[in-house]
Amino acid sequence: MTAFVVAAHYLRETFRNTFVIVFGVVQPALYLVLFGPVFTGSGVGTWDVLVPGLLMQLALLTCGLTGFNIVFDHRFGVLERLRVTPASRFALLVGRVLKDAVLLLVQAAVLLALAVALGLRASVPGMAAGLALVIVMSLGLAALSYAAALTLGDELFPPVAGTAVVPLLLLSGALLPMEGAPGWLDAASQATPFRHVVDALRSLFAGSAEGVGQAVIGVALFLAVALPLATRVFGRENA
Repeated sequence: MTAFVVAAHYLRETFRNTFVIVFGVVQPALYLVLFGPVFTGSGVGTWDVLVPGLLMQLALLTCGLTGFNIVFDHRFGVLERLRVTPASRFALLVGRVLKDAVLLLVQAAVLLALAVALGLRASVPGMAAGLALVIVMSLGLAALSYAAALTLGDELFPPVAGTAVVPLLLLSGALLPMEGAPGWLDAASQATPFRHVVDALRSLFAGSAEGVGQAVIGVALFLAVALPLATRVFGRENA
């Protein structure tokens, strides 16, 4: 219950500043508006191929870089004040992660609404299932981002996180198909849960369930590693 109280607190702060919500969705929306008509009109792919990739891009930008928030909290002494509260370290972490998941949900819903207006014709159940898969994955992604920020510190986290997002996005197959990549690169892509999530999203948007089970297993394993690891780091750094 404490985690939900913490999440509600951070959400109130976040939604007071609509710029945070709008800014996060701007880049994927620009890809959708400027690149989408060229992508679909040239026969390279369809909206249900492009939009899942943009959802992954949004998740990586929103939750993969959310550690910046805790960097600022550490810099301005917020973490030190949290240490004296009765809330458990686990609740403080989960509250932050839940806030990020809700923020991603709002941004993704805006992106999907824009995609539908531009021509996406995926089924509502397919989009809902895909959105749920992305949100669950984002829990582990946000937790790892916080753990990395606390481990690397104020100086190292920004350049490391900013550099890591691009290769992770490319390895997911969100922007470029990985099937034709060299064997070692395809294997590296398959080793990430992001590739399986993107493949599952494209199947769901196309009205199929192919690869969804594999994505669910990958996300479950990702969470099983990410959440305990982040909790341990968060507890140690805030002891």
